Amino acid sequence: MRSGHRLGRRFGWLWGAYGTSALGTWLAFGAFPLIAIQVLHAGPVEVAALSSMGALAGAAVAVPLGPWVEFRRKRPVLIGMDLVRFAALLTIPAAFALGVLSFVQLLLVSVVVAAADITFRAASGAYLKTLLPAERLLVANARFESTAWTTTIIGPPLGGAAIGLLGPVATVVADAVSYLLSALGIGAMGGREPRPERGEAARMRAGDLLDGWRFILADATLRPLFFNTALFNGLVMAADALLAVLMLGQLGFAPWQYGLAFAAPAIGGLLGSRLARPLVTRFGQHRVLVVAGTLRALWLVGLAFPGPGTGGLLLVMGVELGLIFCCGVFNPVCATYRLERTATDRVARTLSAWAVTTRASTALLTAVWGVLGGMLGPRTAIGLAGVLLLATPLLLPRRAAARQTAAHVPDA
Repeated sequence: MRSGHRLGRRFGWLWGAYGTSALGTWLAFGAFPLIAIQVLHAGPVEVAALSSMGALAGAAVAVPLGPWVEFRRKRPVLIGMDLVRFAALLTIPAAFALGVLSFVQLLLVSVVVAAADITFRAASGAYLKTLLPAERLLVANARFESTAWTTTIIGPPLGGAAIGLLGPVATVVADAVSYLLSALGIGAMGGREPRPERGEAARMRAGDLLDGWRFILADATLRPLFFNTALFNGLVMAADALLAVLMLGQLGFAPWQYGLAFAAPAIGGLLGSRLARPLVTRFGQHRVLVVAGTLRALWLVGLAFPGPGTGGLLLVMGVELGLIFCCGVFNPVCATYRLERTATDRVARTLSAWAVTTRASTALLTAVWGVLGGMLGPRTAIGLAGVLLLATPLLLPRRAAARQTAAHVPDA
């Protein structure tokens, strides 16, 4: 955390809060499906609904929260969303202890947490843009990305051990506490934040709900990047769900091997995020965005070809390593690119619309690919997702559009 002082004490607190909550999230990775299966004896349909419908409903709930966040101080919103997630998650171990835990409660909690997560991300992006000068945003986003991949490496193995010893409810408690610690860290940042001004009316209008999408779709640079990220994330997550069926079912890998196939390659994300800033300094932001965005689309099709045994496991790990490394470079550059081209008084609405669309498209594509996997088999469906992913670089922003957009972004 020492290097965070170069971006200021307040950023150091924000970074620490992010790392704490991210670690808690990865400690509890897969806890909800495990609770549904082991405690509530839910079937495959209910478990799938918990993942897809919870994400979709959470995205829908978050739609009005983007404009609401825009015209409020961001730090109290961040603290509030952390406390909402803390309280919602804590109801699960409480209900479990009382013997009244139900599938409906799991679904409702997943909706609340998903909506609060989208709102938190929108508020944090808007707050970061006011906290740091533009030239330091890439450094900050690279550190967030590095932290995300570090917790991805550490969290699931520790969470798996905790689940083995104490059961899945214990990791939900750890996740809840991480949000409480995050809220305390953000509260300790100090400093004054001016209240955003609203020019026309103090009350939110119905038309405000679509402002984020209007801004994105009207921008020649953000529009293709928006569709690129939504399609990329959706196809990758849909394929990953089927890869679990392929590896744990047809290929006969043990659960620990499946976990290793995803945890170990996360090192690539850590390395990629560390290289993002030096690459941008040397080659320029737009070139790195396009090249990394193109390279990350080339890997997924390889996941259609693993066989059983060590060779198949190494193939999956190699493909995931390449994919995650490219994502580690691309993600902080993309996040910075998006912030720089969004006016300060539109950031929360834009990021909220972006996150809502990404979550919804991921849930929908995962459901569609689940059907395709049942019809065609998981290997063929993964290959189809990989082939479609090869077209996503066509949706990366062109240099001419980027220059035009940068010249016409209004001042906050």
